[in-house]
Amino acid sequence: MKPKEANDKHTKGKVTSPQARLLAAAKERKDIRRVQPDELNKEDVEDHAKDNPALSDVIERNIRTIIHLRLKAASERNLQDRIADTVTSFSGRMVFVYVHVMWFGIWILLNTGWFGGHPFDPFPYGLLTMIVSLEAIFLSTFVLISQNRLSEETEHRADLHLHIGLLTEHELTRVLQMLDAIQDKLGIANDEDSELADLEKETKPEDVLAEIERLQLRALFGKKQTL
Repeated sequence: MKPKEANDKHTKGKVTSPQARLLAAAKERKDIRRVQPDELNKEDVEDHAKDNPALSDVIERNIRTIIHLRLKAASERNLQDRIADTVTSFSGRMVFVYVHVMWFGIWILLNTGWFGGHPFDPFPYGLLTMIVSLEAIFLSTFVLISQNRLSEETEHRADLHLHIGLLTEHELTRVLQMLDAIQDKLGIANDEDSELADLEKETKPEDVLAEIERLQLRALFGKKQTL
């Protein structure tokens, strides 16, 4: 048996220390980072080359993830949603106001007889009123369709934020409990005025919401009594 094979066999049979495992994992991550640029295509390399050097890779990745999710949500819209969003976007611009100002002005001038023609919609402009009323009905419908879709997206994002917030709170609580256990192990006394015991308690969202509602009702009831 060759010496190298013997050393490999001896290494495989020996239990490695935690430090050795951490070093091996770090080396593996470095190898992965060296491989990743080779796997990227030319467009991705040029895109990442324009990254802001003042921002970390985590921030750049999060920005790209948010943009990807928004583009994915926009691409999943059906034809009706796309039409409603287009109409809503156009009606919310100043161009929409300018078009209507010109339209109303020309309509009124044509029906006042200043150009010598026969008025087709004399004062009080009943036809124009009917057209504008129908336009308002359709515009409000398109706006409501867009708002409903945006409300669904907002609810999904709110659920995601709530989940991340609860997960973060749980992780921080566990970290505080571990630090408290390490402190007790080392024999370090806690400060008497410390809020560590309160912070180590598990926070339940339903309890927080119930307490907020109770305090709001009490404040509102007290305000009514003072009035």
